Amino acid sequence: MPVTTRAATSPADLYRHSLRLLLDKDIPGWIGLWAEDGVMEFPFAPPGRPGRLTGREAIAAYMRHYPDHIDLHDFPDVRIHQTTEPDTIVVEMRAVGRIVGSGDPYDMTYIAVVSVRDGRFTSYRDYWNPLALQAPGLDFYRSDAR
Repeated sequence: MPVTTRAATSPADLYRHSLRLLLDKDIPGWIGLWAEDGVMEFPFAPPGRPGRLTGREAIAAYMRHYPDHIDLHDFPDVRIHQTTEPDTIVVEMRAVGRIVGSGDPYDMTYIAVVSVRDGRFTSYRDYWNPLALQAPGLDFYRSDAR
């Protein structure tokens, strides 16, 4: 069931809420924070991986199995920067946990450019390290998520 958000929710507050949902492994709740026509982009996606997901359903299909592969424990370093656009933020963060398939530690830094409209994510450009996909157990992309 989608989470109801208020249009008055700031982009920073919405983003912090989204991190709590990820830690709780509440992927349906996380998907509920997205606008129907939201776009998620991965500018550094390697060949064979999606560079762009258009629409809530495509994003849901991509994220559906995330907790089966990455067990997130914390986001110890989150910095949210306002931009000159009031509905857009830049986020620097670190995620730590473990890779479910191998038990190995997961430690990734991200930079994201996130836009919000009417209390929902509309655009999320996720700048992450594609070399991390070489770790066993992180191949959770499904071809039907495009």
